[in-house]
Amino acid sequence: MKSEITRLPSWKNGIWQIWRRNFLDFKRSWMVNLLWILVEPLFILLALGYGLGFYIPSIAGVSYVDFFFPALLCSSAMMVSFFTATYDAYAKMNHQRVYETMLLTPLTSDQIVIGEITWAATRGTFSALGVALFAGLFGHIETILFVPAIVIIFISSFLFAALGMIITSWVRNYDGIIYPLSGLMVPMSLFSGTYFPLEQFPYGLKYLAYLFPLTHSVAAVRGLLLENRPSWQILIHTAVLIIVAVVLAQIAKKRIQKKLEN
Repeated sequence: MKSEITRLPSWKNGIWQIWRRNFLDFKRSWMVNLLWILVEPLFILLALGYGLGFYIPSIAGVSYVDFFFPALLCSSAMMVSFFTATYDAYAKMNHQRVYETMLLTPLTSDQIVIGEITWAATRGTFSALGVALFAGLFGHIETILFVPAIVIIFISSFLFAALGMIITSWVRNYDGIIYPLSGLMVPMSLFSGTYFPLEQFPYGLKYLAYLFPLTHSVAAVRGLLLENRPSWQILIHTAVLIIVAVVLAQIAKKRIQKKLEN
């Protein structure tokens, strides 16, 4: 008998329906949704990648925009998936009572949570794909290894969506989401090797940065897009992301189930 902590809900029974419901809702206002998840990352790419990059001839042996681009994909996907799993999920659970209604159907709380996390991860990946499509016009994607890079971005987005669902299960109002956003997500986006190499950190601090999941995501995606070949370091970074994502998803399932039962 499988233990409760390792049991995963069946995809065929509910998770797909949860994902599809969110996708259909997304499609109804796709223009607004796409603008929200694409415009800010594109502005950041233009302002920092090309603006600031004009004054930085090269970094880590490549142009600054090429160095920054993989990190932008990861950080934008992180923010979009986290926002979706917090603000959107909080509204569904506490104001719209969507999850309570779902429980009146054959759906289980486990399927609801994993379905919502999967959708939030998909939305984060949409953001990365949109930025990549734009950047590809400027020649920043020149390798087929972009395909496994997107897979890694989805895994990373799943991780941050699971983290968002955990936070959603704890906060009492929308303002409560601001604290983990400002105190964790924003610092993570700054100190995970996004804007400068980790080697620039003082001795010791650069190793602490590896406590951030985004550091592993950035390192793996940057390694694929810049080195144009897989490596054992990329496999290690990916394995860390998978392990943390599974653990956080299990915690989110327990927390949301407890919340819905109260």
